[in-house]
Amino acid sequence: MLKIRLKTEQKGYPVYLGRGMIDKIGSLISQYLPASSMLVVSDRNVSPHYGERCLESLRSAGFKPYLEVLDGGEKDKSLTTALTLYTRALQEGLDRHSAIVALGGGVTGDLAGFVAATYLRGVPFVQVPTTLLGMVDSSIGGKVAVNHPLGKNLIGAFYQPELVVSDLDTLNTLPMREFNAGLAELIKYGVIWDKKLFKRLEFFGAKASSRGLFLEVDNPWLLKCIARAVLIKGEIVCSDEREKNLRRVLNFGHTYGHALEAAAGYEYYLHGEAVACGMAMAARLAVLLKILDQASELRIRALLTQLKPPSPPQGLNYDTIIEALYFDKKKELGELNFVLPTALGRVQIYKAPPSRFVEQVVEEYLRDELL
Repeated sequence: MLKIRLKTEQKGYPVYLGRGMIDKIGSLISQYLPASSMLVVSDRNVSPHYGERCLESLRSAGFKPYLEVLDGGEKDKSLTTALTLYTRALQEGLDRHSAIVALGGGVTGDLAGFVAATYLRGVPFVQVPTTLLGMVDSSIGGKVAVNHPLGKNLIGAFYQPELVVSDLDTLNTLPMREFNAGLAELIKYGVIWDKKLFKRLEFFGAKASSRGLFLEVDNPWLLKCIARAVLIKGEIVCSDEREKNLRRVLNFGHTYGHALEAAAGYEYYLHGEAVACGMAMAARLAVLLKILDQASELRIRALLTQLKPPSPPQGLNYDTIIEALYFDKKKELGELNFVLPTALGRVQIYKAPPSRFVEQVVEEYLRDELL
């Protein structure tokens, strides 16, 4: 078991990484929170595998847990679903000493964290990510939010968890599509921060398994790559908790990616798939703006292509994507900002690129020319 300590301006907290962690959740949480009632939020995909084991571990440590099982998927990240969780918490008598535990992927973590940040003006919150994307990205850093029909994550807060517990054994039940979505976020860290990590992922990509995976769950390098991602994000978040400057580099691929998710009604793409498409689009935009060499762009796109992100869905059109782009929450004074690579391991914030280039990339994507 690895323990990584993060400290932001708001608070410090540990991230535990290892195997067999689900059965240790109660004992780990008891080191940081007093015995109390808890609302465990999960979904119908995760709960059958790990819900009862998580509850039993919590009960054994003296907690009184209640389980709320959601449908799952981006549609759950809504104020309507948040209201359902508030109601359940009130019905079970959760007070300010109670906690909310997110057992699931990024959607569950974002939603449960948002509810924790706002229920009774804030109650303790624990992240137990069960997807690769959750382990390497969404569980770290305290961004919690729900979606609005006009855009992704437009309603949210910065609210740090008490601890994060990542059990790599939960990845054994993860579909390959979900696993590849998490690998997209690992690639992101390689592009924005760590060229060695990018090259390591290229190496694994060249030796992909018969199932098409870069890294099988039992590969010892998987834990090392997850730990590296946590350290990178921790370093960034701890120096810029509220995304005033440096933290914005974590949005590489997200401006285009969020627009694709919104334009498709949050029903077609997994988040990591949309980010993979968005990173390919951002790399192409960087070449058009002449801040990235074409060889590096091709390496980025080649690695992303191995994840097999979906082609644009039928009916997705240019106007809908452009409209969604301009509802991006990272917009400043009406102008779009993009995180664009300048080399492998380096990015810059590019303000208000010419619209003709932004729109050209959308057209190329819709013609299925980038991935």
